[in-house]
Amino acid sequence: MSRSALLVTHTGRRQSTEHARTVARDLLAAGFEVRVMAEEVDDLELPAGVIPVDDPKAAEGVEIVFALGGDGTFLRAAELARPVRAPLLGINLGKVGFLAEAETGDIDQAVRDIVDGTYAVHERLTLDVRAEYEGRLIAESWALNEVTVEKGQRAQMLELLVDVDGRPLSRYGCDGVVCATPTGSTAYAFSAGGPVVWPEVEALLLVPISAHALFSRPIVTAPTSTFAITVDPYTSFAVLCCDGRRTWDLPPGAQVTVERGEFPVRLVRLAPRPFTDTLVAKFALPVDGWRGNRR
Repeated sequence: MSRSALLVTHTGRRQSTEHARTVARDLLAAGFEVRVMAEEVDDLELPAGVIPVDDPKAAEGVEIVFALGGDGTFLRAAELARPVRAPLLGINLGKVGFLAEAETGDIDQAVRDIVDGTYAVHERLTLDVRAEYEGRLIAESWALNEVTVEKGQRAQMLELLVDVDGRPLSRYGCDGVVCATPTGSTAYAFSAGGPVVWPEVEALLLVPISAHALFSRPIVTAPTSTFAITVDPYTSFAVLCCDGRRTWDLPPGAQVTVERGEFPVRLVRLAPRPFTDTLVAKFALPVDGWRGNRR
């Protein structure tokens, strides 16, 4: 039975292209069919035998998708991996790389683990979102990290009504709201003041952004909850954004519905690692304190 992999790479960085060539050579030597997105081929200078693909279903049938870059590259790769339920392995070649499983120095071992099949696959909760205006569907998408509804004009506050599970929760004068997954709790939601939620927890987060309201605390709901966010008819237009990658303008009166996604993203785990260690490493948390380690 033939084995195959798809490489998704940040081609704007020389380091990324060099590592992509190394991964491609190692996989080819191990008998893998190696695919790469067609628009990346010219920048990568990959070895002979690599197959360019130019299709939304480029990951269909592959054993694994490699994302070589930062979190942006990972999210782009997730768009290809999720519809076909392909496992996704992130190798961080950027700065923080919160979504990645391996770092630059781990690449050779990561490829060996994939070739040997010594890895596990974990599912991460996603969000499905749709936006309607006057009974008409104007946007439909999904997100791994977060869905945001934000003001479209810098100088004007946005007026939003938020319902949870079909009941009104609060009306906010704000810059917007973030609806996040536990995976996305360390991304935009964290910057907006939301809590860090362990990835294994099944929950949805709602975090107001710069809300001028008596009640503006982040909330964590059941994974079965549904958020409905209505742009006040008498306010300015808003912008709907999924994972910072896909955006739509929302006219006053539009309503956005966010709920648990039908399909998760399947992430590769090479070795068990407590999420606490990931937090400490990625955020450079001062576990020793300014007085040093007294334990």
